[in-house]
Amino acid sequence: MPVYEYECLECGLHFERLQHVDDRDAAQCPGGHRNVRRVFSPPAIVFRGSGFYVTDNRNNSGGEKAKEPEKEKAAD
Repeated sequence: MPVYEYECLECGLHFERLQHVDDRDAAQCPGGHRNVRRVFSPPAIVFRGSGFYVTDNRNNSGGEKAKEPEKEKAAD
């Protein structure tokens, strides 16, 4: 169950409620005031980078090792 953050517009108290997604919003703050609103904030997790799987970091798309150019053998 998600935790929702609320703010009382009368006393300025910030409080959290553990609620089911289908439950109604909080009707009052712990101080008894009825003028509350839900506070929306950005997510706490941020994904950055090119990818998160082993296949995302490969240099070639075929999944094979990159072939090295053949070097000419010097005559002895």
